[in-house]
Amino acid sequence: MGRAELADFLRTRRQALQPEEVGLPRRRRRRTGGLRREEVAALSSMSTDYYSRIEQQRGPHPSEQILAAIARGLGLSLDERDHLFRLAGYVTPQRVSGGDHINPGMLRIFDRMEDTPAQVMNHLGETLAQNRLSLALVGDQTGYTGMERYLAYRWFTDPASRLIYPADEHARNGRTMTAQLSAAYARESEDPRAAALIDTLLSASEEFAEIWREHPVIGPYCEPKRIEHPRLGTLELHGQSLVDPDQSQTLLVFTAQPGSESYEKLQFLSVVGDQSSDQGDLLPAGRSRSPDHGWVRGERRARAHHLVPGGTDVGPLRGRPRLAEDFTAYRG
Repeated sequence: MGRAELADFLRTRRQALQPEEVGLPRRRRRRTGGLRREEVAALSSMSTDYYSRIEQQRGPHPSEQILAAIARGLGLSLDERDHLFRLAGYVTPQRVSGGDHINPGMLRIFDRMEDTPAQVMNHLGETLAQNRLSLALVGDQTGYTGMERYLAYRWFTDPASRLIYPADEHARNGRTMTAQLSAAYARESEDPRAAALIDTLLSASEEFAEIWREHPVIGPYCEPKRIEHPRLGTLELHGQSLVDPDQSQTLLVFTAQPGSESYEKLQFLSVVGDQSSDQGDLLPAGRSRSPDHGWVRGERRARAHHLVPGGTDVGPLRGRPRLAEDFTAYRG
């Protein structure tokens, strides 16, 4: 291990990182231009003394687990993480795409998406992060466990997952998801999660198995999407995708044609926000959904009041949300 090189690399990355970039407040009287050692230690879930000894070229040889924690704390890219491991004398970790570690550059872009629905998904269709408008538009997709984390699994095994899409688009959506999963598996054939997901779907869904046998292939394009919001009706949207360099994660942004009714509905959702995700009667008449599904996931609750532009108080929310009526008032 080159202790001097390792220490110098960590020091340069620490000094280049600003508190605001990792969600820390910038306090007055900072002597350093970047993060302090104690801040990096806290972000990496270790003691300040332990981290300081690594930078000061003393103390024990850092383990692979310690290096991985520091890489996450400093928000290192995969290439930087690999370089860190080499400096410490380790073989670089296998690059298995996905997981819950969002690419730092992708995360910075996502954090600035405040006025349009956006979410980060991995190569297997697991939603890693959603902003406030995405929650209001499609419901909470981040709280699932097991195989239900993956969109394709929910699509082919849980009919309720299809309710927000028009029935005449179900066949196309299923084919698109299968093609995307096939492409991900071709790129990441050593990822055990991809193989497990495909094997499970082949056993659980004849529809998926039939499409899979056809080897569907699609190219990248901005697919038009119609979403049936339970209280606002149909929204005509486009799904714009930003794919990171190693194709392991995608930032999906929903947009609407400016001036259209769908555009106005997105603007309205930006006003009421998570209120549209309340635990009230959010499904169209005659449809039901399990208590922990989509819009009715437990942790979000409606605000006691909500406002339309101009400060008009449309009253306390007692019982079921009245988004459709409030949208009419919003347009007026």
